[in-house]
Formats: sequence, C-alpha cells, structure tokens
Amino acid sequence: MQACSGCGLRHQCLCSAIPRLSSELSLSLLTHENEYQRETNTGRWLVQSLPSCSVFTWQRTSPPEALLQRMAGPNYHSVLVYPSEQSVPVTLEHQNAQRMGKKMHFIVLDGTWQEAKKMLRKSPWLAIPHVQINAQGESCYQLRRHQQVGHLCTLEVGSALLNALNEPQNAQRLNTFLHRFMHTLQADKSGHALVNYLD
Repeated sequence: MQACSGCGLRHQCLCSAIPRLSSELSLSLLTHENEYQRETNTGRWLVQSLPSCSVFTWQRTSPPEALLQRMAGPNYHSVLVYPSEQSVPVTLEHQNAQRMGKKMHFIVLDGTWQEAKKMLRKSPWLAIPHVQINAQGESCYQLRRHQQVGHLCTLEVGSALLNALNEPQNAQRLNTFLHRFMHTLQADKSGHALVNYLD
C-alpha cells in the first residue's frame, strides 16, 4: 500500500486532522539530519500548523544562512529553548523583548536529546539567551524508547510556548493532534487504520 505523501501513513491519512493555527508564535526548528528519517518526528507538524514556523537543517560546519539572517533581523529577539544553568523563564525574556520593542523568535533543537546536546556544543553561533518552558505535567509522548522524565517532544515544546504566549486554545489543539498522531501511527505500524478514536 502506498504511503500518503503528506503524512507518510499507509493505512489512514492524517492530513485533514493537522491543525491550521492563527498564531503569533515565531518559531525556527534547527533539525538534525537524522530526524528527517524518523516517522516519530513531531516537528514536521509544527511546520504545517504554525504560519511562522520554519525548519532549517543543522550542519556542524555550516550554519544555515537563512536562519542567521532571521536571528540578525532588527525586529526579532532570538532565544534558544533549552534547559541549562543560564536558562530563564520564557515570560521573563518575553518582557525583555517587549521593552525593546521586538518580537520573540524561538529556536528549538529538533532531534534526540543526545543530538540536541551535540548540536548546541558544536554551534558557537547559538550564543544567544536560553529560555526554559513551564511544562504542564509530564510528557505524554510515547513513540520513542528511553524517554527521560522532564523531556518533551518537539510538538509539546511548541504547545508549551503557545501557552506561555497566552494562546491556550492553540496549545490545546496541538496537544489533541499529538494524541491522535500517536494512536494513528501505532495502528499504522501494526498494519491497519485506527478505528473508534475519540479525542
């Protein structure tokens, strides 16, 4: 059976369920090249759901020029969503951006946790403020093994950022879709369409 060119599923197309949001969130995904090959990748849904979400491929020796230009834009205040000793709450950095009259631009490292740490370590050009998000409870993501406590999938990070920017309805729509995607993918991998799914 031929896989859908949009969602990649074979037994049930998920394209019509992807939320199309009207949102102020400006987001750039810096994606490890391995992540494109993973059917469990959730960053792709943010690109399709958010009007101001772009994806860039991370390469150790050559930063993406288009992302560098976006970061240098006079109207943007770019921050990296990453938990570190230097991280500050999103709301605090958002207030700083407002005082400067700039729009928040969030960069998210899209890959496994090990890949994200490597990407940051080998990208000195990412020397920008770090922000941490206040996740509501533990991750519900169940599509990868060895998921550690406190770690969120990329779509959950996007949802948490929407909540931080006072867009709770958009955040909920992303979370609802994530649950549907997880159940649909698990059914697809088992060789059949998902039946009797309730949001």
